Amino acid sequence: MTDDESTTAAADLAKRLRLLLDVAIAETGTEPTYSQIAAFLRDRGTNLSRSRWTYMVNGHRYVQDPAVFAGLAAFFDVDTDFLIGANDAVVPEKVSAQLDLVRSMRAAKVKSYAARTLGDISPKALQAISKFLDEEMTHTGQQ
Repeated sequence: MTDDESTTAAADLAKRLRLLLDVAIAETGTEPTYSQIAAFLRDRGTNLSRSRWTYMVNGHRYVQDPAVFAGLAAFFDVDTDFLIGANDAVVPEKVSAQLDLVRSMRAAKVKSYAARTLGDISPKALQAISKFLDEEMTHTGQQ
């Protein structure tokens, strides 16, 4: 694997892991901690150091460890092929089902932030901003 391929693979893995963390937040209301993930893997006989987890979730270095991938796939209840980004991997139904919710939650945070930041803005202007954000999400297929 070339350096460019390794960098791309690391970034892709990080995106999938962050997506799975987002799905976990949407399902449970809290983000799984490193300690929870490491304990789950340890119970399966696999070690996941904090530094390795950090490399993986931040895309700093591509980690190739089938046991870690299998453990993480089990933790997040997805197929290992999805986690490693296999070309023929199908996005798990629970992931695709939660994507809309995650996107809506993010849009709501943006709207809330805009409303707080803009302060004394007229209701009409706030409605226009909200409408624009809704249309933008629809236009980009994120709703």
